[in-house]
Amino acid sequence: MNIDFGSELETFRAEVCAFLDTAPTPAIREAGRKLTSVFAQFDQVMEWHRILYHQGWSAPHWPKEHGGTGWSVEQKYIFAEEYRKRDLPPLLPQGVGMVGPLLIDIGTEEQKAKYLPGILKGEDFWAQGYSEPNSGSDLASLQCRAVADGDDYIINGSKIWTTYAHHANRMFMLVRTDSSGKKQQGITFLLLDRMDYPGMTVRPIIGLDGFPEQCEVFFEDVRVPQSGRVGAENDGWSVAKHLLKHERGGGAQSPTLKRGLERIREAAQTTPSGFGTMLAEDPVFQRDIGELEADIASFEHFEKLAVSGHPVAADPAYPSINKTMNSELTQRVTVMLTQAVGNEALPLQLEALRVGANVEPLGSDLDLIAMPWYLNSRATTIYAGSNEVQRDLIARTVGREG
Repeated sequence: MNIDFGSELETFRAEVCAFLDTAPTPAIREAGRKLTSVFAQFDQVMEWHRILYHQGWSAPHWPKEHGGTGWSVEQKYIFAEEYRKRDLPPLLPQGVGMVGPLLIDIGTEEQKAKYLPGILKGEDFWAQGYSEPNSGSDLASLQCRAVADGDDYIINGSKIWTTYAHHANRMFMLVRTDSSGKKQQGITFLLLDRMDYPGMTVRPIIGLDGFPEQCEVFFEDVRVPQSGRVGAENDGWSVAKHLLKHERGGGAQSPTLKRGLERIREAAQTTPSGFGTMLAEDPVFQRDIGELEADIASFEHFEKLAVSGHPVAADPAYPSINKTMNSELTQRVTVMLTQAVGNEALPLQLEALRVGANVEPLGSDLDLIAMPWYLNSRATTIYAGSNEVQRDLIARTVGREG
């Protein structure tokens, strides 16, 4: 199958390049250069979200009637390619990539009218309340409870690993509403309009990379309206699985991996191999980066098949395959970048990583980000469902089809 994008798209590519070359502010570009996670620094990425919204490009994957671009799948891929070439910060995924598409698919008309505009414009930021201290990979064992009381639910319990909850003004979450049957059957999916309800407490967690990206969230008799429920009561597990389809398989990831390869090669040009040459000339390094490049090229082919309408995208296992491949390749990229940077990656320079701090880093930007990115990427095979769970889902799907 030919999945090369034709020359007729070059006019579109030029339009994308012209905008991406001129629209971002210096602070937005700095946030992109200092990216050490899938989550860029909050203030700059939300500013960039609003700039993209005014261009009409904040949600390329949304249907046009809800504010999407109406681009073809090839145009979306080209946009992703040019975006990553410039090291621009990715938009935060919880709104445009997760709860927004969920509401477009299965939300009520009232919920769409209420929530989609704020997501699209970058006025609202949503935290994801899934994991709990004793419910991570086994998410269905969650115990944060919601009890119906009139038109409201009263919530008690806690959530953890809640990314950027200290910045959020809304939350989507899973709660236990029934314990009488199978654990998947008593879960309900809720939308919370605020993060400052009485009895609600958000506590940031400092990660291995030195930043408070994750949070704990505590609920003590927190009263929220039942109108925020998506789907039926006790059927939240089905809603959550629908949302995870967007989290695990949404968007093009290979441009980010390819950009990582370029950065590895850049770093290896100036790092001694220990044998009188630079690392880039070392045969073992060349073998390892060649293997990584081949695997990323295979993943890119897989993604292009999916975005070009190949039946692979409709396979129930596709989101799990996509998530597993991308997360493991991301970890390999960060390992090789740390190796390519060498000893210069060892100093932890938290102040220099902050946008606008005006602190000169020790060494290059790659020296600055290599170790924090490596440390943060250890979580990629855990979040959105651990890769062990994904492989089980893939095996079950293949088994049913066989």
